[in-house]
Amino acid sequence: MDATAATSPWRHLPNALTVLRMVLVVPLAWMIRDARYDEAVIVAAIAGLTDALDGFLAKRCGWRSWLGGVLDPIADKLMLVACFVTLGMVGAHPDWLTWLVVGRDAVIVAGAVAWHGLIGRIQAQPTRLSKLTTVVQIVYVLAQLLHLSHWFDLPAAALDGLIYLTAALTVASGLQYVVVWSGRALRARRVQA
Repeated sequence: MDATAATSPWRHLPNALTVLRMVLVVPLAWMIRDARYDEAVIVAAIAGLTDALDGFLAKRCGWRSWLGGVLDPIADKLMLVACFVTLGMVGAHPDWLTWLVVGRDAVIVAGAVAWHGLIGRIQAQPTRLSKLTTVVQIVYVLAQLLHLSHWFDLPAAALDGLIYLTAALTVASGLQYVVVWSGRALRARRVQA
């Protein structure tokens, strides 16, 4: 962060937008659970806009921070897990998809906690496959919400295709995280020894 960016009164705006996205998790989950899908689409769109805006501001204005680097993926995970769990609760997709998404994120969080405890502060470094997985999960959630709303009816084949694409990428990126970060942990422990 350069000196001008560090003194700007707006430098905390990306983190504030990320926190707003975290706050939106609860009402979004309630709306899905209560079958208020039209409203859920609007809240999900607002969450998506805050995600895009906080990333844009952090990069464009140089308002990046370690805290933002940690909070942003946590906000994404909270939002996606809440959506997958509540969409599963209302029967919008198979239970196995919910367990797959939640299980992958639980493995990633457990790995990050272990890294922090055994090695030190972790620097969030999502891979391209992980970013693609997140994008596809978001597209799936938005497609499912639009399908459930009164605004747009997607063909069942399109939703099924998105379910299987989401599942495949979730498994692949989960395995990639385990392999890549296990290797890094072993190398880091050797250096520390």
